[in-house]
Amino acid sequence: MLYSNIDCKFISVLTRPLETKLLTGRRVFCALMSEQNAEQRAEAVGVHRIEFSVDWPPGHVAAYLVDCAEPILFDAGMAGESAHDELVAALAEHDYEVADIEHLVVTHPHVDHIGQVPAIVEAADPEVYAPEGVGERFERDVDDLAETVERNATAAGLRGEYLEDAIEMSVESLERDGSLLDPDYVDHWVDGGTDVDIGPISFETTHTPGHQADHLVFLAAFDGERRLFAGDTALGTFRPVAMHTGFDDGFDDAIDAYYTALDRLGELTVDRVYPGHGPVHTEFQEAIADDVESLDHLLERTEAMLDDDDKTAVDVAFERNGDRDIRYLVIETTSALAKLDRDGRADSTLTDGVRHFTRA
Repeated sequence: MLYSNIDCKFISVLTRPLETKLLTGRRVFCALMSEQNAEQRAEAVGVHRIEFSVDWPPGHVAAYLVDCAEPILFDAGMAGESAHDELVAALAEHDYEVADIEHLVVTHPHVDHIGQVPAIVEAADPEVYAPEGVGERFERDVDDLAETVERNATAAGLRGEYLEDAIEMSVESLERDGSLLDPDYVDHWVDGGTDVDIGPISFETTHTPGHQADHLVFLAAFDGERRLFAGDTALGTFRPVAMHTGFDDGFDDAIDAYYTALDRLGELTVDRVYPGHGPVHTEFQEAIADDVESLDHLLERTEAMLDDDDKTAVDVAFERNGDRDIRYLVIETTSALAKLDRDGRADSTLTDGVRHFTRA
C-alpha cells in the first residue's frame, strides 16, 4: 500500500540524505512498474470505444482505441474543440494521453472520422494509414470540381440556391477534408484486399465503396475473435446513405459500388463489429443482409415513384424526403435512378441539361 499512490515526483519535504535514498528507490520502482505495464500491454489487447458528438442522427460517431503494445486508434472523430475535449477525456479513462497514440488508421475521409487528425499528429506523431484513393481525390482541382458538380447537380434538377449550395458544399468539403487529412500526414496508403501490419497486429483490408468511394474496413483476429473495424459499414442499426463521390463524376456508380461492397463483406467471417455509428455488435451477417434489403427497397421504391410523367431526381427525392436532409437524399436518389436507367427499369432523356425519368 505504501507505493500504491506514488506519482514518481520529487517529495520536497524530505531531508537531503533520506531524500536521495528514497528518490533512488522510487526511480527503480517506477522503472519496474513502467516495464511491467509495457509487458502487460504487449500481451493483452483490448478495444475501447471513444464517442464524439455530432449534430445529425444518431447523435454520435465512434472511434476505437486498440489497447496494445503500440496503441492504435481507428478513425479520429469529429472536428472542433469540443470533440478534442471528448477525445482527451475518453483516452484518460483508460490511462492514455493523445501523445500515446502510435498508429492512426482512417477508414474513410468524412469529417466525422478525420476531425482530430491534425491534433493527433501534432501531439503524437503517429504512423498514419489511409485508403489509397484519398490522396488522389484530395488533389482534385477545385475549379474543375465546381464545374463538374454544377453539371451533374443541374442534371439532377437542382437550380437556384439549391444548386449553389450543392457546389459550395462540395468545394468546402474538399478543402476542409483535405486540410484535416493532409496527404503529407499519411505514412501508408493502404490498398483494399491487402494485409497490413499495424503495430503488433496484422489486419486484412477490404475496399467497401458506396457510402464513400475509398472506404476500407480492417479485420484482425485477437483474443479468440475475428474483429472488424468497420467505419461506416455493417452498422446494424441503419444503412448509411450512398454518397460515394457526391455529385462528382462517378456518382452514377454509387449503388452498384454499394452492392459490390456488401458482397465483399458477406464473404468475411466476423465475430465482432466496431462500427462508426451505433453499438458494437456481433450480428455481422444480419447487418449485411439488412443493408442489401435496404438497397433493394431503395430501388423498388424509387421505381414505384416513376410514372409516365417526366420526373427529375429532385422530384423523386422530395417525395422520399420525410424528415431527412434533402441534400444527401438527392445524391442517393440520382444514383438510384442512374442504376434503374442502366438496368432497363427506367427511361431517361436529357433536355437543356436536365435529366428526366419515366417508368420503362
